[in-house]
Amino acid sequence: MDSLQIFVLAIVQGLTEFLPISSSAHLILLPRLLQWPDQGLVFDVAVHIGSLIAVVYYFRTELRRMLLSWTRSLAGAPADQDSLLAWWVIIGTIPALLAGFFLQGVIEQNLRSPLVIASASIGFGLLLWLADHQSIRTRNEFELNLKDVLIIGCCQVLALIPGTSRSGITITAGLFLGLTRKAAARFSFLLAIPVILASGALQTFRMLTEVNPIGWLDLLLGVVLSAFSAALCIHFFLRLIEKTGMLPFVIYRVMLGILIIWFIA
Repeated sequence: MDSLQIFVLAIVQGLTEFLPISSSAHLILLPRLLQWPDQGLVFDVAVHIGSLIAVVYYFRTELRRMLLSWTRSLAGAPADQDSLLAWWVIIGTIPALLAGFFLQGVIEQNLRSPLVIASASIGFGLLLWLADHQSIRTRNEFELNLKDVLIIGCCQVLALIPGTSRSGITITAGLFLGLTRKAAARFSFLLAIPVILASGALQTFRMLTEVNPIGWLDLLLGVVLSAFSAALCIHFFLRLIEKTGMLPFVIYRVMLGILIIWFIA
């Protein structure tokens, strides 16, 4: 890969990982649209590590508090809102981990076509608009219960379909369950941490079986750019989301799906 491809893909991945517009769709389609060579598994792992660094850094205070409370709850201390939120993140991740382990191969072989990506982008984009338009939006992430978490976790499984958007579908579920926009986004971003960790571990295991040479400087650049763009994305998205709503992202998704069908599918 040349420097331009590294720069564009790393920035795009960092931005789209947390915006409800599907990072996988962009990483699949951009090289095809620009006639770039496939960036390869190693680079995908690197830019996801960058996104992971960004979200962990952004939520470092909350994560520290959640970890301490969760550890105390294991020792028998009464549960508080931080330990419960930690448990909800763990439980909400389980459906996606199981589905990813058993279905990833099938999805990669059968659901990475431009038509599938376009359909998912449009369909789940309109569902996001419906959730944002009709939801009550009065609850925060600390008011979730086990049923809510299982619903959001099961919805997260749909993100295995390229074009769905992991953040998009979990935010959609959260809005339907009455979370505020900011609370739905915050819980979605917290759910991203174990998912990205697990996905990165699996991809790293696959990467170890490859014999291709690794360009370490290229990977480092990808990590840094992805982390930087992801951190900016999280910061501004959470600050602006209550004002802008989801309509700008819905419009983008629908237009993206139409363009994919028009030019690629």
